[in-house]
Amino acid sequence: MQNPTHDELRYFIALWLAPKIGPGIIKAIIAYSGSPKRFFELTKGKAAKTPRVGAKLLEIRNQEINLLKKADELINLCEIKGYTILTSIHPAFPKRFKFQEDSPALLFTQGNADFNMERSVGIVGTRSATTYGKSTTRKIVEDLAIYQPTIISGLAYGIDIEAHRAALQMDLPTLAIMGSPIGQIYPSIHRNTAESIKGNGALLSEYPPGSSMNPGNFPARNRIIAALSDALIVVEAAEKGGALITAEIAFSYDKEVFAVPGNLQSPYSEGCNKLIRSMKANIYTGPNDIAEALFWSKPGEVKIKKPIINLEIRDQEDKSILTLLLEKGEAEIDQISILTEIPLGILSSKLLSLEFEGIIKSLPGKKYRLLN
Repeated sequence: MQNPTHDELRYFIALWLAPKIGPGIIKAIIAYSGSPKRFFELTKGKAAKTPRVGAKLLEIRNQEINLLKKADELINLCEIKGYTILTSIHPAFPKRFKFQEDSPALLFTQGNADFNMERSVGIVGTRSATTYGKSTTRKIVEDLAIYQPTIISGLAYGIDIEAHRAALQMDLPTLAIMGSPIGQIYPSIHRNTAESIKGNGALLSEYPPGSSMNPGNFPARNRIIAALSDALIVVEAAEKGGALITAEIAFSYDKEVFAVPGNLQSPYSEGCNKLIRSMKANIYTGPNDIAEALFWSKPGEVKIKKPIINLEIRDQEDKSILTLLLEKGEAEIDQISILTEIPLGILSSKLLSLEFEGIIKSLPGKKYRLLN
């Protein structure tokens, strides 16, 4: 895929700036029309057939000149400020967003980072981190350094900023996912760290320069942290808060979620313990937990291979179970039993055996999916 031309960028941003046009609709328009510019060139009859675009949304085509003017102003401002605009049709746009319907269609970045890094770990937690939480965060990053992952967090007080600083100290790339507009560092006390991140990583925001900073931006940015992270580690979290929101989103994306168990007397351990208790997070005990879950190997080690599903060597029950999960992605045990006609007693034993082999994974609600 080649970089979009300047004209393609203008039309993409024009579409992005149009009222009531979200990421999902932009994706639908591009899939149907071939490009944002082509959408404006289609006849009214053909444009009306665009999925998810009704008569009211078609009216944005009458605003083409005004929208392009605003797009040009935004492009010029970003060029002056040194911000990069990444659209979903740019080859450098995060491929990890591909399967998330709610992912942004456009990003503003500043720095030097590969958004399609080989390995990534998100680290989040409370803004009111304890001394234990901060030291644990540093230890996690130090232990993971051998695997050279990109460390992802939200530039907030507490665990987030500790993760970024530890990554910088270990010379690991780090991405700061901002809830503020690009160029507006929040909290401002973290400006020096943000400047350092640009040298070995990047600042990333879905909000354009000069836009207002709304409280809702911060919960929304959690979905970006979750989507970009191969694994997410929650170090400290209260029973309610942004870290738990991020963990819930990561779990819904089928990411590997880990939580550091904590003191039962500490309010900042309640969230982590709750995640573990509800089976939405694994217990984090060390870097091997991440490496085993993601099939990572250290430099010089024999590369850990994912189990190969060879149906030919499987008995009939295994074949039926694995074929079903290949088709559906995930399924509840009762559903598996009905569709494969395997009695629950035998099925439970089979599922446990496949899980021990590292081929499938059990999920809350008595669901199972292939480990991929």
